[in-house]
Amino acid sequence: MTKKVLKFGGTSVGTIERIQHVARIVKKEYEAGNQIITVVSAMSGKTNELINLSREISKNFSKRELDVLLSSGEQVTSSLLAGALIEMNIKAKTFLNWQIPILTEGDHNNSRIINSSTEKINKFLDQGVVVIPGFQGISKNGDITTIGRGGSDATAVAMAKIFNADSCEIYTDVDGVFSTDPNKIPVAKKIDQISYDEMLELSSLGAKVMQPSAVQTAMMYDVPLEVKSTFTDRRGTKIFDKQNIDYTKSVTGVAYSKDDAKITLIGVEDKPGVAANIFEPLNKVQINVDMVIQSVAANNKTTDITFTIKRGDLLKTLEILNNNKKIKYKNIIHNDKVAKVSIVGAGMVSTPGVTYKMFQGLAEINVNILAISTSEIKLSVIIKEENILNAVKKLHTIFDLD
Repeated sequence: MTKKVLKFGGTSVGTIERIQHVARIVKKEYEAGNQIITVVSAMSGKTNELINLSREISKNFSKRELDVLLSSGEQVTSSLLAGALIEMNIKAKTFLNWQIPILTEGDHNNSRIINSSTEKINKFLDQGVVVIPGFQGISKNGDITTIGRGGSDATAVAMAKIFNADSCEIYTDVDGVFSTDPNKIPVAKKIDQISYDEMLELSSLGAKVMQPSAVQTAMMYDVPLEVKSTFTDRRGTKIFDKQNIDYTKSVTGVAYSKDDAKITLIGVEDKPGVAANIFEPLNKVQINVDMVIQSVAANNKTTDITFTIKRGDLLKTLEILNNNKKIKYKNIIHNDKVAKVSIVGAGMVSTPGVTYKMFQGLAEINVNILAISTSEIKLSVIIKEENILNAVKKLHTIFDLD
């Protein structure tokens, strides 16, 4: 008997009609003889609606109470789906995070799943379909915690790992993983198979198909993934170990994000420990620093340090830098109208000229590069936000992805 974890995102369960459609998919899988654990997101738009309600109460709404509020979205979907399955004469039951329990650690609004009890769910799997609300768990103190936007992916992968599932299928509103955003670039094409490494880079660089931490967990524990559409029967995208990937193609996909900001500290004293003093207080408040560029002045006594962060962290970062007594600099400048575009591909390791080709392509459409970051399988640049779609289209074309 095959054990499957099926995860359905917000657009898949966005209406009662769609929830009933999802129930038919689950019923088909169950009647095929599979044991089914279903993980669901909140109905599309519900999480934002709940966040807006909290902001009407307070701009500094309690993080603990926000977790209680936001977790209700997935619980609603779970109950509706279980009810739809029961209406179809399939025995089904919702298990809330505290009933299982799903154990988490870390801060409110950004925790992570560390373990889960299996006894109750394994016992019920012999009788019917299990439905679990994603995106949440319970801390050692008994508090409800949430695991970040897109966290239902992480719940699904964690359940697949903990329950030794044979597969984990991520259902969404597109046919799989595409070479770039098909909603913005119509010539984007579906990728039939992709490595964990490539998928992790794409998701962390702006691709919205899967949460990065979910991909990372799948890679660590070799959980086989497939991203597929809720609304068609077409083959999806299989995500697995890189040994199965064809390295002849240098670039697999183009990702982009438009929520970046760039900060430059000008005239920083050039000596050991300065960079650590700059970034230590940012780390303490969990501000993620992405690209870092340092350029030493001609006098060899000062340096300029440029780095990028998420746009929503800009004001807090500027406040921390201005209050940091451990560092001295002549000036600080920032730009919140920037975006990041990246190319990703396992074949980049063995393909010469990829960097030149990218830079030349951007130059041909008069796009200036403001910052650069590289790894073995990705190359990212910061550019003006106004140029982002033209840059994505150009790179998609020159790397034969159309």
